[in-house]
Amino acid sequence: MIVVAGEALIDLVPQGAGALAALTPALGGGPFNTAVALGRLGSPTAFCSRVSRDAFGEALLERLRVTGVDVASVQRGDEPTTLAVATVGADGSAAYSFYVEGTADRLFTGPEALPAGTRAVSFGTCSLVLEPGASAYEALMREASAGGVFTALDPNIRAGLIPDADAYRARFRSWLPSVSLLKLSAEDAEWLGGSPREWLAAGPSAVVVTRGGDGLTAYTRDGAEYTAPGERVAVVDTIGAGDTVNAALLHGLAERDALSEEGVAALGAEGWESLLRFAARAAAVTCSRAGAEPPYAHELEPRTA
Repeated sequence: MIVVAGEALIDLVPQGAGALAALTPALGGGPFNTAVALGRLGSPTAFCSRVSRDAFGEALLERLRVTGVDVASVQRGDEPTTLAVATVGADGSAAYSFYVEGTADRLFTGPEALPAGTRAVSFGTCSLVLEPGASAYEALMREASAGGVFTALDPNIRAGLIPDADAYRARFRSWLPSVSLLKLSAEDAEWLGGSPREWLAAGPSAVVVTRGGDGLTAYTRDGAEYTAPGERVAVVDTIGAGDTVNAALLHGLAERDALSEEGVAALGAEGWESLLRFAARAAAVTCSRAGAEPPYAHELEPRTA
């Protein structure tokens, strides 16, 4: 079981150019997208979050159920669902503004226990910024790591939500001893400061940096670097691409029985290059269609994880 902990929200995606273009609601949130992508790839997955009882919340939970994601750990609240208004650039890249005050997901409280059979827990995005839920997710990360569970972190920086950048950067560094796999975009890496080698020295077994169409690189504790190119595709938008990479990495590590410090260390060049190519291909499929629509396992055949 891979547990994904974090927010589920509604992306409002423009259907044309200009500030007043019609907006279409789409199910989203980095952790939510990661959970859906894992379910579609066939990994046993559970979602750990707090979701509104409104119509949007019901739609979010229904997508998870249909995808085969266990929602028994999802808390419910009467507060509204968080909204993220997307702006899509000419190159398909997406930027967001958020409506988060008084919403359900930020009132998350830590569970008494993780689901039975949990092998990994994934964290990231808004849920590690918005209090009081951010502190509850942080505590869950530390507890999981201390209990020997593989932890993954995708900070997925949304700078407009971070009131004190320096305080967040310090908090990010404080998480690293509790992180097994750090995955982040080149833009996030630049915003956070530091380098993969510095972050590895603080705790993670591996750091994966994504560079959009230019591919992605894994850095490991033994000083090695492994790179896979991006797969060329007609980009509709990039919504959910990074979340798909996150899911593909976790799925591939699980398939290789490598959700552990020892397992990551044993992958070697062939294992890492195969895993990174798989993640790049999965992200390309997501970029080829509108919204966060990650691929199903059969869409990635015959080159599977």
